[in-house]
Amino acid sequence: MARGLPRLRTNLDFMPSPVPDRPGLMIRDPFRYSDATLIIPPPLVECLSLFDGERTELDLRAALVRITGDLRVGELVDHLVRTLSEAGFLEDEVYAALRQERHRAFEAAPAREPTHAGSAYPADPDVLKVTLARCLDGAGPWREPVLGVAAPHVSPEGGWHCYRDAYACLDPNARECTFVVLGTSHYGAPDAFGLTRKPYRTPLGDTSPAAELVEWLATRAPDAVVLEDYCHAVEHSVEFQVIFLQHLYGPSVRVLPVLCGSFSSGGGRLPEDQPAVGRFLEALRELAEQQGDRLRWVLGVDLAHMGRRYGDGFSARARQGRMRAVEEQDRRRLERVEAGDAEGFWKLVKGEQDALKWCGASALYTFLRAVPGVRGTVLRYEQWNIDEDSVVSFAAIVFTPASVA
Repeated sequence: MARGLPRLRTNLDFMPSPVPDRPGLMIRDPFRYSDATLIIPPPLVECLSLFDGERTELDLRAALVRITGDLRVGELVDHLVRTLSEAGFLEDEVYAALRQERHRAFEAAPAREPTHAGSAYPADPDVLKVTLARCLDGAGPWREPVLGVAAPHVSPEGGWHCYRDAYACLDPNARECTFVVLGTSHYGAPDAFGLTRKPYRTPLGDTSPAAELVEWLATRAPDAVVLEDYCHAVEHSVEFQVIFLQHLYGPSVRVLPVLCGSFSSGGGRLPEDQPAVGRFLEALRELAEQQGDRLRWVLGVDLAHMGRRYGDGFSARARQGRMRAVEEQDRRRLERVEAGDAEGFWKLVKGEQDALKWCGASALYTFLRAVPGVRGTVLRYEQWNIDEDSVVSFAAIVFTPASVA
């Protein structure tokens, strides 16, 4: 009886090969269970669809015979299966072992390590300080009371204007506050919030964790909370905010990081109609009321993701062609955010079936429910070509109490 083919993992990154002399499909693991990167040659890409947990090696053999025109494909079958498995890209015992090892290592680690230092921003602390100072230079101060800000989570190099405008609004005297950082959880489970008691470590030092507030939230909404969520180990949406906070307030700034998973609500329902989500949003609102002025809020959010990199059948150019209409839709949603209108914002997101692929929607909605009555001001809106065919949009937003907005 032919052996079954394991399922190809659905939580991998797939993109066209960036290597000119090696065309094909590049596969890598955003969870970093595996350090491998594979480039599948164009003729073999269609074979990946056979790794669905239902086909067998006979199906793969037949496909390769058709593709190559050669009956002697036994070694190629073995090589393809072995390569995918050893890379940790199949749902088999190799992947299970890698995943278990990484989760255990993160749980036991004393700090959340700086995953993106040296790639998205400088790993050398002195160079990083200069980079951040240059990034924030030239912004005018915001003179009204500030509850929080929203900044991008794109590479600081790509979004530095918005980082500057957002972080310039934070009060220099807020050094003793706890900063609740609501980040987008790109890889976490839907309707879940990832928490960690660990300090965030960066080249600038370790933050001070708000462990007692983590426990408070976990106790009141246990069904929605993933404690010591491994997604923190690989996620950038919080890490990018932390380096700016450390630059402004010192390495030991007190941070409560929350990764907000996507919300599965649809059909006219709101996220809190899912009971676990509702309990967490209520707990976060209670925390905001109890802590009052001792809290500041930072949201790490991007907006639309358009173009070939994100599964669209067209090339996107910032503020050109189709991206003009995207800007109009982005701004309609941002108007609801500025008004503090959580329900109106969510109706726009779900009513459009989120064709814009906003990855900051859950963090924005979480904040609007946690701090009702807030008002926002969009300081800057930008679109950036992350590659030649794909665009990310983002904004800098400052949030103030309704009475002074």
